[in-house]
Amino acid sequence: MSKVVVVTGAGSGIGRSISYRLAADGHAIAAVDIDPSGLVATVEQIVATGGTAQAFPADIVPPGAFEQITADVEAGLGPVAVLCNVAGIGVAAPLLTTSTEDWDRVFAVNVRGLVQATRAAAPHLRSSRGSIVNVASIVGLRPGPQPLAYAASKAAVVSLNRTLSRVLAPEVRVNAVAPGWIAGEWMERTLGDNYERLMERRAKFTPMQRNVTLEDVAESIWSLATSHPFVTGEVVVIDGGFTATT
Repeated sequence: MSKVVVVTGAGSGIGRSISYRLAADGHAIAAVDIDPSGLVATVEQIVATGGTAQAFPADIVPPGAFEQITADVEAGLGPVAVLCNVAGIGVAAPLLTTSTEDWDRVFAVNVRGLVQATRAAAPHLRSSRGSIVNVASIVGLRPGPQPLAYAASKAAVVSLNRTLSRVLAPEVRVNAVAPGWIAGEWMERTLGDNYERLMERRAKFTPMQRNVTLEDVAESIWSLATSHPFVTGEVVVIDGGFTATT
């Protein structure tokens, strides 16, 4: 059965991958991103392959922004049944050199944006008995190389995920995914010149003998969003067994 799915951060990375995956399954995608060009590229690809998608360019941080988005989505596509809170940013600076402005921006997008999107979509999701999937990270569960602002924001997402699963029950299921090191642009920026060496080392110590891909993450989000009717409040780690065995 086709559902209307709102995906934040749909203009690139995980957001784009889960938009493609859900659209391929016949769901209508309300793609939200602050980057209009990336957003248009995502929507055009979905439509070109026979799917249904509309672009909703917006910054999810300003108060009230997501109330307008959900109203526009309902008018254009129908009642919201799934919310994928994917939008997130990081800063490369370590703790001692991270500016207050950068710290606040990371938390504004990764935490406040998630809360505002959830709060705005909650009445629609309750009516449709829908689901939410939040994107956390393994660095929100255990230390990692990511700068502290990003890691701390993802720890907040893990905590919010559990709290929201209680607050929105029984009508809405709320779960999260916590990806490991995803091969590609994000980790290239994080690891810099050490990317190839450290990713190879990570794969060696991962039971599945490779690193996570965007498609791996999208598949897990798709599963949590569309099935598992009695699973809520969970954080699914997607790292090929690295966290469980090292």
